[in-house]
Amino acid sequence: MLDPSSSEEESEELVEEESGKEPLAPAAARLSPSRPGEGPGGGGGGVAGGGGSAGGLQPGGRGSSAARPASPSPSVASEKEKDELERLQREEEERKKKLQLYVFVMRCIAYPFNAKQPTDMARRQQKISKQQLQTIKDRFQAFLNGETQIVADEAFINAVQSYYEVFLKSDRVARMVQSGGCSANDSREVFKKHIEKRVRSLPEIDGLSKETVLSSWMAKFDAIYRGEEDPRKQQARMTASAASELILSKEQLYEMFQNILGIKKFEHQLLYNACQLDNPDEQAAQIRRELDGRLQMAEQIAKERKFPKFVSKEMENMYIEELKSSVNLLMANLESMPVSKGGSEFKLQKLKRSHNTSIIDMGEENENQLSKSDVVLSFSLEVVIMEVQGLKSLAPNRIVYCTMEVEGGEKLQTDQAEASKPTWGTQGDFTTTHALPAVKVKLFTESTGVLALEDKELGRVVLHPTPNSPKQSEWHKMTVSKNCPDQDLKIKLAVRMDKPQNMKHSGYLWAIGKNVWKRWKKRFFVLVQVSQYTFAMCSYREKKAEPQELLQLDGYTVDYTDPQPGLDGGRTFFNAVKEGDTVIFASDDEQDRILWVQAMYRATGQSHKPVPPTQVQKLNAKGGNVPQIDAPISQFYADRAQKHGMDEFISSNPCNFDHASLFEMVQRLTLDHRLNDSYSCLGWFSPGQVFVLDEYCARNGVRGCHRHLCYLRDLLERAENGAMIDPTLLHYSFAFCASHVHGNSQLMAELLGGSQPSADGEGGKASAAETETKKDSKKESKKKKEPKTQPNPEPKRPDGIGTVTVDEKERFEEIKERLRVLLENQITHFRYCFPFGRPEGALKATLSLLERVLMKDIVTPVPQEEVKTVIRKCLEQAALVNYTRLSEYAKIEENQKDAENVGRLVTPAKKLEDTIRLAELVIEVLQQNEEHHAEVSSAFAWWSDLMVEHAETFLSLFAVDMDAALEVQPPDTWDSFPLFQLINDSLRSDYNLCNGKFHKHLQDLFAPLVVRYVDLMESSIAQSIHRGFERESWEPVKSLTSNLPNVNLPNVNLPKVPNLPVNIPLGIPQMPSFSAPSWMAAIYDSDNGSGTSEDMFWKLDALQTFIRDLHWPEEEFGKHLEQRLKLMASDMIESCVKRTRIAFEVKLQKTSRSTDFRVPQSICTMFNVMVDAKAQSTKLCSMEMGQEFAKEWHQYHSKIDELIEETVKEMITLLVAKFVTILEGVLAKLSRYDEGTLFSSFLSFTVKAASKYVDVPKPGMDVADAYVTFVRHSQDVLRDKVNEEMYIERLFDQWYTSSMSVVCTWLTDRMDLQLHIYQLKTLIRIVKKTYRDFRLQGVLDSTLNSKTYETIRNRLTVEEATASVSEGGGLQGITMKDSDEEDEEDD
Repeated sequence: MLDPSSSEEESEELVEEESGKEPLAPAAARLSPSRPGEGPGGGGGGVAGGGGSAGGLQPGGRGSSAARPASPSPSVASEKEKDELERLQREEEERKKKLQLYVFVMRCIAYPFNAKQPTDMARRQQKISKQQLQTIKDRFQAFLNGETQIVADEAFINAVQSYYEVFLKSDRVARMVQSGGCSANDSREVFKKHIEKRVRSLPEIDGLSKETVLSSWMAKFDAIYRGEEDPRKQQARMTASAASELILSKEQLYEMFQNILGIKKFEHQLLYNACQLDNPDEQAAQIRRELDGRLQMAEQIAKERKFPKFVSKEMENMYIEELKSSVNLLMANLESMPVSKGGSEFKLQKLKRSHNTSIIDMGEENENQLSKSDVVLSFSLEVVIMEVQGLKSLAPNRIVYCTMEVEGGEKLQTDQAEASKPTWGTQGDFTTTHALPAVKVKLFTESTGVLALEDKELGRVVLHPTPNSPKQSEWHKMTVSKNCPDQDLKIKLAVRMDKPQNMKHSGYLWAIGKNVWKRWKKRFFVLVQVSQYTFAMCSYREKKAEPQELLQLDGYTVDYTDPQPGLDGGRTFFNAVKEGDTVIFASDDEQDRILWVQAMYRATGQSHKPVPPTQVQKLNAKGGNVPQIDAPISQFYADRAQKHGMDEFISSNPCNFDHASLFEMVQRLTLDHRLNDSYSCLGWFSPGQVFVLDEYCARNGVRGCHRHLCYLRDLLERAENGAMIDPTLLHYSFAFCASHVHGNSQLMAELLGGSQPSADGEGGKASAAETETKKDSKKESKKKKEPKTQPNPEPKRPDGIGTVTVDEKERFEEIKERLRVLLENQITHFRYCFPFGRPEGALKATLSLLERVLMKDIVTPVPQEEVKTVIRKCLEQAALVNYTRLSEYAKIEENQKDAENVGRLVTPAKKLEDTIRLAELVIEVLQQNEEHHAEVSSAFAWWSDLMVEHAETFLSLFAVDMDAALEVQPPDTWDSFPLFQLINDSLRSDYNLCNGKFHKHLQDLFAPLVVRYVDLMESSIAQSIHRGFERESWEPVKSLTSNLPNVNLPNVNLPKVPNLPVNIPLGIPQMPSFSAPSWMAAIYDSDNGSGTSEDMFWKLDALQTFIRDLHWPEEEFGKHLEQRLKLMASDMIESCVKRTRIAFEVKLQKTSRSTDFRVPQSICTMFNVMVDAKAQSTKLCSMEMGQEFAKEWHQYHSKIDELIEETVKEMITLLVAKFVTILEGVLAKLSRYDEGTLFSSFLSFTVKAASKYVDVPKPGMDVADAYVTFVRHSQDVLRDKVNEEMYIERLFDQWYTSSMSVVCTWLTDRMDLQLHIYQLKTLIRIVKKTYRDFRLQGVLDSTLNSKTYETIRNRLTVEEATASVSEGGGLQGITMKDSDEEDEEDD
């Protein structure tokens, strides 16, 4: 804005240049501000009512162009010229309309007295543009590519990757950016919500809290989001923008509305100066004139009965009262304003009068008459004494000083100075109530006489300053004392008298009147403002505080007049006229007269604007260049504005305009400007815009309902075109209009400010979520705090307007229907209208508003079932919309992946893969709905139920595609199980969807497949057992996992079923070829049983793991599957055990009976099969069931354990029997040496004879050594190859006991015979080695030292003693006694 004090030459050149570019149309062509197609009173309900177009701007080109007859032979050029002319005319009319509107807006900004800029509105965030979104994507992509210096762990990188893929790359976010509803705060909050679950799921770390991790992650996110930009610059910019968003200066407001209305700078300068917007007195006077005009128009409407069409005839009288009441409220607001905006806190006195009759009855005599005591003035004076000249008679060193006083006040003194240099520069400050005070300044010198009591006065000067007196210092001749020899004394001083704020003008005038100032005489007059509506013309005498006479200007009209004959004195005349009274004034120059008339014109509030005769002469002059040397600067600005065609906009009467349509225009343009600025406003105006619109409505009588109806219509248009509008804002305006149309202000106050309705379905209460509306409405409309300054919408009392026009009601019903359609459409497209739950709480507010819109009035709440029915229908449509768009997205993604495979047929496997991908997207949508839109349940208890129905509908649509994909799959294939696992794992964790309609359909679809799969696997395992044992070599095997195929699968992160490496005959399906699970190595990481048994156990475990990982949701069928698999495992293990038992016996029968026998590996393998069977039976055959079933199952399971135990016992018995048979063979060989047999005698003789010549081997030692070797080898093999220690201990115990029993029996049979020396030596060696070996193998002493062993030991000891006596050294050191030599020999 150009300052009024700027160079006039430069501004004049600027004006000439601009005006030369765009010539203004003549002032006669005036545009009506009414909307096209509406009459002067329609559309609005403005104060103009039905009389709007009188004196307003009339349409120039539109009407004539509409009635133009068609040319019989129009040429293309002429038609183009006419169209261009019409376009130029329309543009010119629009420009004039905006200029006129800007004049009204400027006055609202310059002198607001109703509204204030709210300071606690919700701060709007900077919105993200398309370019900024792309920049943000690039920054996050750079981070993921490792191109930044930000250090992050894998968990954070995964979170950012997910955020980038799900949020930043989403087309819904792109739409939100395009709609202007996406801010940086939205993206940050979505990321914060996205990572909270991830961080909560992380394991606890000592010394590191989850909150610390969250803060660290958010700091890194901010660093990525900010990029390389300096955070200090960004913070400074955000702070500045936030400040401008909160509060704006007048200059900023002027500039904003220049941009809104398209006003040029030079036009603003002309209008600003000509309207005297920097003069608060002129603006207050303009307001008084406007209010007076509105009252007169109200009386005219009442007199002519030109009312708008109301819904009830009785409202016509009420309408007049409302107009008067609104004006009276504005008068009260105006009277409460200080005298000058931005000045001191001094406020005017308020006259005690009724506001209802303050202006209407202003002309009545004896009504609210002023007294002299009501007029109070307070002046500040500054007296500065500079120096004195003419002191010649005093000695240079004499001391002089001055005193100063205002008569009736205190006396002040300057510093002392020498007579040779009498200068001071001392200032004295005084306060007085005299309009013409007497200021006395005296010059003194110190008396040198001894008897002098006071100093000598040299001279004095008495001044009578006025506020119009010169402010600079001047020389004054002093009145010299009688005895002073210096008669030519002069003093230089300055007297400054400040004008109080309630004094509007002052000066000397000649005056004469009928009731006051009855003599033509020159007096000192002061125009005093007692209150905003009361002014008085007061005459003062010197040294008097109260006026001598006063004239209250209420009802007077001031104007210029010609010189009056017979009145001598004064050069230029003007008068103040009132019915029955005329007061004539005269001043000494033209400029003073103009200033007086302008000041009195502002004070009287008259509608007639006086025009100086000099200006009339100038307008009538041919050349128009008559110089006006004595015209004031305001007149100069007015002339310049008139020169450039602005006079018509400045001088137009605001009461003659249809402000309803003008406000509609400015509000629409302001909304466009707001939606295009850099803030994500969602339709909310900025504080400065709210302030100007509030002030315009209050000052020009725009009805609140009309304001909000227009606002709603504009917001609806933009919302329908894709802009994001806050539903809370729509709710506020709709609630206001509904309250107005239905005429119940009290209930409106309850709905928006008092008790909030419930959403639980109780019929006696209204919508619950309007609590949110109340919160945001308070933020956006702080103006409602002060009723005296805000006659527009407020929650507690809409606007006090009880009249409702037919137009308002019809428009309300139309907007109500449009709003209902919009809200239902937004709920139907809630995923796209409110993506990721942004704006926060928008969906909840939309439901609350829809509930309000469905109400028939504001008294009767809508039944909850009706609301639920409407929303249910919307959510059914939403399911179709969401699934359709999801399918299209999946197809686009599929086409991008398979661009090279165009033309190929879609195989069942490919179709299944696409269905799995679609299922992942479906689950993601359901999770996002739960994550971002579940907060609505806090306000609407039934929302969760409707969302469950929506999810079921959504899944039912997916079920169609899923069923189609499964139908084309080949029979007896199991590739569809990952699809079931994916969907089931998601649904079973959802309380509402678990075992729902779709979930049951999924179970019904896969239950036969699971049963068929289990049947075939049971048959397959049974056949593999049968054929495997027939061909079993019983060689030990390593872990089967080393032989499993490792097949890479599609990217389906699910539990996999391992492949069964078994030869299954044709017709029996294979299990899916999946990679071996990680747990297999842990289970089978050692030598085990046979290949058949290991294969069987692995298959059973894999099958049970697969079925368990299905997590079948139906408990009964799940238990049935588990029970069947356990029974299957039990039967298979039982068959395995029995077959192993048979094979064990057959294997033993085929082995040698001599000491050459070595325990084969197959025998150990069979024992290990039993070990595995026992271990696996506990895992594969145990169940957690109810008590009744548990008993039965325990009995069944115990049979398997008993079978295994019994089989192991039998196998141990058979093996021990084999060992005993070998021992019996050894003893049978020794039996040949029995005493008394022929062979014994022959053998003994032969040995004795031969031993005389050669060393004969000791008979029997080879047999003993062979047996001992056999025992030790068997022990080592069993100990090394059999994995169960308990079985080994049982086997060794039984083996030792049986061996001792056989030896004991053999000795008992020879109780009466003496053992042959060789028998004795062999038995001693066998018994001692056996005892020692089994003791080393861990056989307990109680078993070793049994009675049988003691009997054998005693017998052999006796036999040893006998042999020693009879044979001499025949034992050759073999004895039953323990010795170290034997130990060394054993070693």
